[in-house]
Amino acid sequence: METNLVEELKKIKDFRINEGRRHPLWLVLLIVIMGTMSGYLGYRALGDFVTRHKEALIQTLKVPKNRLPSYSTIRRVMMGIDFEEFLSVFNNWAIATMEPEGRRWYAVDGKTLRGSQKTLEENYTQFVQVVSVYSTTQGLIAGMAEWLSQSNSELIVVQNLIKTLGLEDAVFTLDALHCQKKPQKLLLRAKTTISSPSRRTKKSCMKC
Repeated sequence: METNLVEELKKIKDFRINEGRRHPLWLVLLIVIMGTMSGYLGYRALGDFVTRHKEALIQTLKVPKNRLPSYSTIRRVMMGIDFEEFLSVFNNWAIATMEPEGRRWYAVDGKTLRGSQKTLEENYTQFVQVVSVYSTTQGLIAGMAEWLSQSNSELIVVQNLIKTLGLEDAVFTLDALHCQKKPQKLLLRAKTTISSPSRRTKKSCMKC
C-alpha cells in the first residue's frame, strides 16, 4: 500500500503555540529525516543541509513564503516533539513502503547514541539507545525504537518492536542474547526464524 510521508507527518500533533510559529511541523520533521539520510548528523549539520539545498527544498516542497527553518528551530522542535509519536508515524510509513516479497531477511541491532550519557548519581549512568530493524534484501529500515539503558532492555524492546511491526514469514539476525525461550515464543507466533551469527551452535539458528 502506497503512503505519503508528508501526509503521515502532518498527523503528528504540533506542541508549539500558534503565535510565532513560522514553519509547519511536517516541514521541520521532513528536513530532519532528509538531512539525516544524507549524512547531516546534528543540529548545526542539519542547518548546513538547509543552507546548501535551500533552492531545491523550496522548489520541491513548495515551502510557504519560501522560508526554511534554521538549525535553532530544528533543535527546538526535536527537543519538544513527542518522539514516540514521531517514531510510530515513521515506522508505519517505512513498513508501508516496502514491497511485498518472499521470505524476508532482517538484521536487528541496538546502538547507544553518542553524547546521550546522563550521570544521575554516583555509579549510576544511563544512555539513550536505539534499536533498528533493517531489511537486508531491500536496503530499508523497517522500524526503530528507543529506550533508556537503566529503564528497559534491548531484549524487551526488540520483542515489542517486532510485534508492533507485524512482520511475518521472516528471518531475523540478532545478537545471541535474543536466543532465549521467551523471544522464541514471540517469533513462533509470527512464523519467523531467529538467527544469531555470533554463536556457531545448533541453538544459534532456531526455526519457529
